[in-house]
Amino acid sequence: MSGIKKPAKQSDLRVGIDFGTTKICVVIGKMTSEGVEIIGIGKQASLGIRKGIVVNIPSTVEALKKAVEVAELMSGVEITHAKCGIAGTHIKGFNSSGVVAIKNREVGEHDVERAIDAAKAIALPTDREVLHVISQEFTINDHEGVKDPIGMSGVRLESKVHIVTGDVASAQNIIKCVNQAGIEVTDIVLEPLASSEAVLTPDEKELGVALIDIGGGTTDIAIFVRGSVVHTAVVPMGGNHITNDIAVGLRTSIQDAEKIKVTSGCAMSSMLPSEEMIEVPMVGGRKSKEISRSVLTKIIEPRVEEILTMVNQELSNSGFKHLMSTGVVITGGASLLEGLPELAEFILELPVRRGVPQGVGGLLDVVNSPMYSTAVGLLMYGNSTSSETTFKIKDEENVYGKVITRMKTWLGDVF
Repeated sequence: MSGIKKPAKQSDLRVGIDFGTTKICVVIGKMTSEGVEIIGIGKQASLGIRKGIVVNIPSTVEALKKAVEVAELMSGVEITHAKCGIAGTHIKGFNSSGVVAIKNREVGEHDVERAIDAAKAIALPTDREVLHVISQEFTINDHEGVKDPIGMSGVRLESKVHIVTGDVASAQNIIKCVNQAGIEVTDIVLEPLASSEAVLTPDEKELGVALIDIGGGTTDIAIFVRGSVVHTAVVPMGGNHITNDIAVGLRTSIQDAEKIKVTSGCAMSSMLPSEEMIEVPMVGGRKSKEISRSVLTKIIEPRVEEILTMVNQELSNSGFKHLMSTGVVITGGASLLEGLPELAEFILELPVRRGVPQGVGGLLDVVNSPMYSTAVGLLMYGNSTSSETTFKIKDEENVYGKVITRMKTWLGDVF
């Protein structure tokens, strides 16, 4: 019986669930003194999600259960709680600020809380809710750029924050799916913020960088300057649009188009080697045909250019592009397309690298891919501010309110 894996303590476990348009990915990690050790991974095609939004709860729950089962078998532990990613075109981010008078002329925790409350005192439609309030910096009197103001003297405290809001129903549906799979939700995290934990270095965040997470249905953007998030946005196009173009252009099925994209696709015609031929299965039982890779690239390249042009427009409109000293990091499953980083450098006019999860142990060879950036990042997100297992949602009727309460008070935990 010595060969049986000993279950890890629940207090040591971290679980991240990435609800992607193409796949649902479940990653289990164990906290160690060195960081996170990946011990289980489960992946399943997501048939009930479109552009990051749940559109079919039974199909999503079924896919989630299968992914969870695979991850549990691999790790030898039972999943009871998880952090979940959220994305989609309904996500909106903006910057805000608030000013308060400092009591007793010395900044205390209560002053910081009041300043943050003043910054997030915004009017929202009833169908939207705050997902994240992320501190950027503080100003005491006229001294800007203060990261931790507690204990400093002054009479006026201003907080600058980045606020991320999302559609209430979209978050509720994610929580409902996870609960129906028998798992408790401990937090909901914007997916590009989770990905940033896995693929960006502290130096990149400090000097200025843009994370571009190219998923199946959307492309998510997060810009970091001086160590903080200053801009988030979503472009409503992703890898599935490339796959659909291939299916239409080559008259093949979506499944075969995806395989062709992964195995033979290239985003930049100038990078193609000598003329190569590929076999394309036809729909309806027709005989397969051969085409050159250059024909395939002529289908892929315009769509990738369109996505990157929209990203470039978003970066320019943000007003922070000139501060991105270290350039751009692209991640997500669609970023694996050959030639995409090179084309991105040309269109964005910035240095570009492909980001994969860093700083993890265990099954590193398995998760060493951009497609796992979000799921792995969920394990890392918030480790310095709270313990995941200290927050439990047991009342399913009030589950959403409790998660929102946790997210709204996140900054309070920091201080």
